[in-house]
Amino acid sequence: MEIILKQDINNLGSKDDVVVVKNGYARNFLIPKGYAMMATPSAKKVLAENIRQRAHKEAKIKAETEKVAAKMNGLKLIIGAKTSSTGKIFGSVNTIQIAEALQAKGFEIDRKNIRLQEEQIKEVGTYKAKIRLHKDVHVEIDFDVISE
Repeated sequence: MEIILKQDINNLGSKDDVVVVKNGYARNFLIPKGYAMMATPSAKKVLAENIRQRAHKEAKIKAETEKVAAKMNGLKLIIGAKTSSTGKIFGSVNTIQIAEALQAKGFEIDRKNIRLQEEQIKEVGTYKAKIRLHKDVHVEIDFDVISE
């Protein structure tokens, strides 16, 4: 039986894939749980249209994030932290401070989309962070940690 998956299923396929499974698996498990629907000709046409529209929206979103990435390219942040006389930071610098510094510069970035190259930043210096703007668009920025 041919079905259209409504969500990702391990060892079977990802969302919007048309797959062939045994009748009992489809009728007794996938369709009643809402994981899939029958792949009728009209459902396939609707699926094709939805995929086409989603691709158009994704292209628009990707173009917008690439513009933001171009603005962020070469950006250098300065993050202040309380330090000891030897340059050790009390605590550590994390993605929350980087997100706040980016917000001060006019970029709304969620802290979950920021990855630090080092596990913990506990000393004054220059570091790099990788920011995920879109699944295909990443920007790497430099930031300095200075003593306040």
